Amino acid sequence: MDPMEKMWVSFLGIGLMVIAAVIISFARLKTRGWVKLVLSSIAFVMLLFGFVYGMFAII
Repeated sequence: MDPMEKMWVSFLGIGLMVIAAVIISFARLKTRGWVKLVLSSIAFVMLLFGFVYGMFAII
């Protein structure tokens, strides 16, 4: 993978992590019940994908 592709993959990972942080903050402050659970689960999955993309960009 050339350096430009690594840059875009790392940006994707960073973006997913930022979006996950915003979603989890919103879920904890503004929602309750099953909506909070669904939003937290979505944020967790996005965080995992962001981590994987970040590690893939390093290798």
